Amino acid sequence: MTDRLSARETVARVADDSTFTELPYPYRESAPDGPLGWPGYDALRARAAERTGEQESVVCGTALVEGVRAVLIAFEFGFLGGSLGEHTGDRLVSAYAHAREHRLPVVPLVATGGSRMQEGMLALTQLQRVARESVLTREAGAVQIAVVRDPTTGGGWATLGAGADVVLALPGAQVGFAGSRVRPTDADPAAYTAEAQVAAGTVDAVVPPEDLRGTLGRWLRLLTSPSTTPAAPPRPLGTDPGDLPATGRDAVQRARSPERPRAHAYLDAYFTHRVAINGDRCGGTDPQGVLCGFGEHEGRTVAYAAQTGTATRPAGYRTAARLVRLADRLGIPVLTLVDTPGAANDAEAEQQGAGAAIADLFAAVAAARTPVTTLVVGEGGSGGALALAAPGNTWATPDSYFSVIAPELAAAILKRPPQETEATADRLRVRPQDLVDLGVVRGIVGHHAHDPGRRHDDR
Repeated sequence: MTDRLSARETVARVADDSTFTELPYPYRESAPDGPLGWPGYDALRARAAERTGEQESVVCGTALVEGVRAVLIAFEFGFLGGSLGEHTGDRLVSAYAHAREHRLPVVPLVATGGSRMQEGMLALTQLQRVARESVLTREAGAVQIAVVRDPTTGGGWATLGAGADVVLALPGAQVGFAGSRVRPTDADPAAYTAEAQVAAGTVDAVVPPEDLRGTLGRWLRLLTSPSTTPAAPPRPLGTDPGDLPATGRDAVQRARSPERPRAHAYLDAYFTHRVAINGDRCGGTDPQGVLCGFGEHEGRTVAYAAQTGTATRPAGYRTAARLVRLADRLGIPVLTLVDTPGAANDAEAEQQGAGAAIADLFAAVAAARTPVTTLVVGEGGSGGALALAAPGNTWATPDSYFSVIAPELAAAILKRPPQETEATADRLRVRPQDLVDLGVVRGIVGHHAHDPGRRHDDR
């Protein structure tokens, strides 16, 4: 279990020294024992205030985090379990409004048991207010990065936590919609942890307390650096750029070679440093199929979604769509790396909505206003690869191919014998130079005849 620091101790953990300035709070007249007249509620609040030194369950202010100014919303769990009431809602609304007015990112540092019982439905409806403020802040182009502490349950998790653009968690934190006192008695407690939420794709990363400030700082620097310049495609890492495949079969064999560089190698070479997003927020992850996140390339932020050479699963497509939409909203250019034999086609993938997930990624790329650049680094297998490709701004490496379907499967569909697979590959014109001639890709990176000056200002 994580350490339960107070709100101000948590702020001190993430904020640069002496930079936190508390925001003024709106005033609301309180009826005796609260809006429901709950017996003893005033006394309960007074004891909580005496014990914690706070007047409410959240402390809001601005601070520098590794040099980046942000609005911090720190929950005080010692004040009635960090629960949300009307006064809490007032403070949250004011904090979000300040973030929009000053175009600042929002960092909720959440530790809450949910809505305040003594205020009944009036407490629960604060979640609607928070959701509205979060939407308005998102529409204003500000990023929200939540840190979920121990515990984060109920409506606080379902709004300020899980509703953020990026969700970080402290190790061992209790995280889940159902709090410990309302779960089924036979529920496995391990399912309600930060680590379980990472596995389910609803938390991006678990961060040790001592690394929290540095990690938050990296995220904030990367996600508050918009750019209108398209990302340059990476340079090829495999075959000499002048050595192009002679036949379709050669192109396919080179793309399938186990020695060919994969996504990790390209990302390591391209970015100075990077941070990863995890999961589709629908209960799924595909860490073996698609790598997504943000990194620094030549001093500016670029988002990336990179297939790893395996069949891509529905959660991978949904995670990539999430990445593209977030980058688009923040004005960050996107780099995609295409490398898959195709979408996963097993029964489980169909049950997980493979078609809908691919359609959603096609839509995200098509709707993106931020520039998207694609490099085909290996296999371009059918629509499962094309969904990640930028129309009009896709490039290829000499070790790649792109095809309507794998040549073997094309031959089978056309009822041709296996020995005609090689001829089928040639007829499909899958080589990178064929793709240039067909206008499917803009050029072959590094190849003098198919990479016209690597100019990107005309895109």
